Amino acid sequence: MAQNSDIKYLTPIAVDTKKKKYCRFKKSGIKFIDYKDANFLLKFVNEQGKLLPRRLTGTSTKYQKKVAQAVKRARHIALMPYVGDLLK
Repeated sequence: MAQNSDIKYLTPIAVDTKKKKYCRFKKSGIKFIDYKDANFLLKFVNEQGKLLPRRLTGTSTKYQKKVAQAVKRARHIALMPYVGDLLK
């Protein structure tokens, strides 16, 4: 029988030390997302102009829908581009 000290691994054992994701809207107490604030909305858009998913931003479902609607409105009145190269 092999003892614990006899077991060798080729790679170190992965330990999950991820930071806990949180919804910045719930934490800050933000109730309304303003579509006219394009600089704030750029935090939720990647370089190509696509919305970042919830799993990356940590935003809750309720606020992710509000962010998506605000980005769509900002694009419609030309505050934000639909497609862009190097938005940030």
